[in-house]
Amino acid sequence: MNTNPMTPALPAPAKVANGQPHLEVDATREKLLALGLAHAAEALAEELSEAVKHDRPAHAVLDRLLGRELGDRDERRVKTSLKLSNLPPGMTLGNFDFGFQPSLERRQVETLATCAFIREHTTLLVQGPPGVGKTHLVVALGVRAIEQGFGVAFYRLEDLLHEMRKDAAVSPQALRRKKYFNVSYLVVDEVGFEPMAREDASLFFRLVSYRYRRGSTAITTNKSVKDWPGILAGDEAMTAAVLDRLLHKSVVLNVRGRSYRLQELEKELK
Repeated sequence: MNTNPMTPALPAPAKVANGQPHLEVDATREKLLALGLAHAAEALAEELSEAVKHDRPAHAVLDRLLGRELGDRDERRVKTSLKLSNLPPGMTLGNFDFGFQPSLERRQVETLATCAFIREHTTLLVQGPPGVGKTHLVVALGVRAIEQGFGVAFYRLEDLLHEMRKDAAVSPQALRRKKYFNVSYLVVDEVGFEPMAREDASLFFRLVSYRYRRGSTAITTNKSVKDWPGILAGDEAMTAAVLDRLLHKSVVLNVRGRSYRLQELEKELK
């Protein structure tokens, strides 16, 4: 027992349970929760136990806790963003069959997957017949964009025009505040299957004009550029204006090959 008041008392020995120091973590966990670090709070006891086992220094424990917090937050962000984007599920670059579509250069797609084209507000125009993987490709790039922190929205052209007509009827000026005008990466799927009415063509022109040099737009189409007047209500002047903005800074992919869906049907028939 220390009887000299001038001599500091030695710290009490750590409690031991099952051969390991027993660490009182409740108060620290409560502080982490108060700071909104729920994932770090949940992992605290495990990380401290691992630190004792592997003799990790304090800064390493802190770094691992923060890493787990950031990792879990990012995973939650990606899940939420995928849901809000309306991207069809199950389409990633990892399950895209490059061997089935030799017209696509893997190296070019890998370059697109860096999302530099989104940072540069570049149009991505993917042309080809139905079933060759156009939608899969632009959706997979959308997944990669979300992982890298970009805002993404997916629309089939019919659904997009329907939404734009409703919004324009409420307030034409309010269109510019809508998600499809402002996300970093907008996917417009299935352009060209049906010709647009003049009102719809005008709305599409407004969308393209506003997003020009403000965001990246990916379009899938079964029509070549020369056939676009037939898509845009037969208006050649409007078509020229739309294509001028879309193609000024663009990447154009021509996907040629057999249909994935027909391939699956052939397998079933055999």
